[in-house]
Amino acid sequence: MSQRAAPHSAGLTRAGTSAALVALAVASCGGETEATSPVDSYEFALPVGFPKPWVPPDNPMTEAKVALGRALFFDEGLSGNGTMACASCHERDRGFADGKPTPTGSTGDAIPRNAMGLANVAYFPLLTWGNPTLSSLEEQALVPMFGENPVELGITGAEDVVLGRLRGDEAYKAAFVAAFPGESEPITFDTVVKAIATFERTLISGRSAYDRTTYGGEAGAMSEAALRGMDLFFSERLECYHCHSGINFTTAFRSAETKQEEMDFHNTGLYNLGSDGGYPPGGEGLFDFTGDPADKGKFRVPSLRNIELTAPYMHDGSVATLEEVVDHYAAGGRTIDDGPFAGVGSENPNKSTLVRGFTITPEEKADVVAFMKSLTDPEFAAAVDGAQAP
Repeated sequence: MSQRAAPHSAGLTRAGTSAALVALAVASCGGETEATSPVDSYEFALPVGFPKPWVPPDNPMTEAKVALGRALFFDEGLSGNGTMACASCHERDRGFADGKPTPTGSTGDAIPRNAMGLANVAYFPLLTWGNPTLSSLEEQALVPMFGENPVELGITGAEDVVLGRLRGDEAYKAAFVAAFPGESEPITFDTVVKAIATFERTLISGRSAYDRTTYGGEAGAMSEAALRGMDLFFSERLECYHCHSGINFTTAFRSAETKQEEMDFHNTGLYNLGSDGGYPPGGEGLFDFTGDPADKGKFRVPSLRNIELTAPYMHDGSVATLEEVVDHYAAGGRTIDDGPFAGVGSENPNKSTLVRGFTITPEEKADVVAFMKSLTDPEFAAAVDGAQAP
């Protein structure tokens, strides 16, 4: 059964997982819930020019696992109090971001980082904005599930409640058996995170106007303004491409064939508290993990895929529009004149040497924004729960 023909599952919450999930998972395994699930049975429908994503050896792709992970991703029953799902912060039509500066957890805790879009997340060697230790989607999923400072899904202390919901649902019981055959207890948090990570690896986006032009040779796919903006984007005057390069428009990349992984973190001069490179407490990026003062304000370079859909921008959602993003880089950093975050970001001692500032006319800025909007993939945003479009 083709994963792309899967039924819409946004409504498959604990109250109504329905027979559709069972049918999909069982059919994915040839109709036998206790049969051995075929290893690497899932076939990526990759856009032209895209390599096969890296998949951890202990969590191979299967149709049944993708189907289960999709249902779990949209299920509010996966939170401790039953009010929040992964999809609460990662909405399909927003490029799997949420449109907010920063999210709020299931118990009301403020989350200090902007919710990143998940397009092509399978190609990232590191996850989240500033954590240098999370190198797989399986590891990353544990943070919102069990983290306590802040609380996101809030499973800690409610482990038995959450597993009880899943184990008490006949649809889920059959789906877990289909996805993880041979397990004496198929429904565990280990299998939950493996299923969710497997679904997230299917969120491939590469059918934008830019892709149709660059890889498909489709004349007229990009507007004249976007083509002019592309020339500016890749010019030495603006130097955007130094950090936003490759098929994912970021220097951090990993595929099945990758031999050496790039893991860049940069300070872009967004803040300069006290004129010594400081960022607002609790949001100092790589420094929060290394303790090295030189790492204050350094964050992973985000992908620009579907960037039009994922506003607001930066790690804290403090930049509202793409036009303001261009202004920020043109100025070589942000100046905040007053208030608790006052400072001249262009003078941040930790700022990347690539953020030098540049001159740009209003017409050129509009062209650059048009180019970034040409990276929007309408098929991805409209696909069934963001899964690969037919």
